[in-house]
Amino acid sequence: MAGIYIHIPFCKQACFYCDFHFSTSLKKKNELIQALIEELMLRKDELQTETIDTIYFGGGTPSLLSSKELNDLIEAVYANYKVSDNPEISLEANPDDLTSSKIKELANSPINRLSIGIQSFFEDDLKSMNRAHNANEAKACLEEATRYFDNITIDLIYGIPNMSIEKWQANLEQAFSFGVQHISSYALTIEPKTALDTFVKKGVYPPIDEDLALQHFNHLIKSTVEAGFVHYEISNFGKPNYFSKHNMSYWQGKSYLGIGPSAHSFKGKQRSWNVSNNSKYIQSIQNKILPNTSEVLSKEDQFNEYIMTGLRTIWGVSLERIQAEFGGDVLQHLKTASKPFIDQELLVVLSEVNENHTQINKLVATQKGKFLIDGIASELFMI
Repeated sequence: MAGIYIHIPFCKQACFYCDFHFSTSLKKKNELIQALIEELMLRKDELQTETIDTIYFGGGTPSLLSSKELNDLIEAVYANYKVSDNPEISLEANPDDLTSSKIKELANSPINRLSIGIQSFFEDDLKSMNRAHNANEAKACLEEATRYFDNITIDLIYGIPNMSIEKWQANLEQAFSFGVQHISSYALTIEPKTALDTFVKKGVYPPIDEDLALQHFNHLIKSTVEAGFVHYEISNFGKPNYFSKHNMSYWQGKSYLGIGPSAHSFKGKQRSWNVSNNSKYIQSIQNKILPNTSEVLSKEDQFNEYIMTGLRTIWGVSLERIQAEFGGDVLQHLKTASKPFIDQELLVVLSEVNENHTQINKLVATQKGKFLIDGIASELFMI
């Protein structure tokens, strides 16, 4: 099984914290959509032996597209690839785009999963992040969307300076009240060259408080577990049977094709990425030239990628897989490098019996280690 990611690089306005590739000008939208369809055709042989199980519209703000434009892109996938009988088709959407009529249109389309960028249910938080929607729109869109869609995930941001635990809990309780089946939650980060980075440097926005973010993260885990969610990846919490199939393909090393400017692709030992410029992307595709750069992953790269993605999930890093794919020397490196973190109770080796009745051993993050896992993983890398 494989996935297709389609990047829609347009937004109404720029969120202060965002460093993704997008444009606030929609002048080239029609040309861009035709280029996306053309790229899907040009690259159809790359996944010729795979069945597409997930299609994901990300951005940017894909909900800016009309239902017809989205359907045209989905039809292009079906026309050029082998698609499973019941694929997960996700659309990232902003609350201000999800009017009652838009939700009904989407419900009548092949799209069966909405990823709604709520971020916060409080007006002051939304204004501080320069979100395009307001608190009332956040609640109204969920009220309507949950009538038509069973599979909904929402994004929430924690670690916002001066946000109390009580306010963070109110955000979570509001999310639970709508019966959403999945939550993706991320710490507010200061990315270089963003507006937020500039504000912090000028002293007009408070710096990030790591201790506060940790408190929010631990409270997030406790509250979601009590509400019946499974913390299956560091930033993702899903009810049983509602995990993100598309994102799991990233974390479990499955093949995926990235379509559109700045989109990344992965297949086994090779990774590629498209140019992060709308005009250059369109011009190149119009000339039937793929505007991407690719690299073949070394054994060290493959090991490091597995460590980084595996440790972020409840499935962890299989020591048997390390032995089989990388050899005994690499397994010994991992055991030696991970021992200090095991001693600090940040990592642990768990044994379990798999579906083939074979005992496997996996290295996973403890509750204490989850918040630090990216830094821990980098310490385990092979340089």
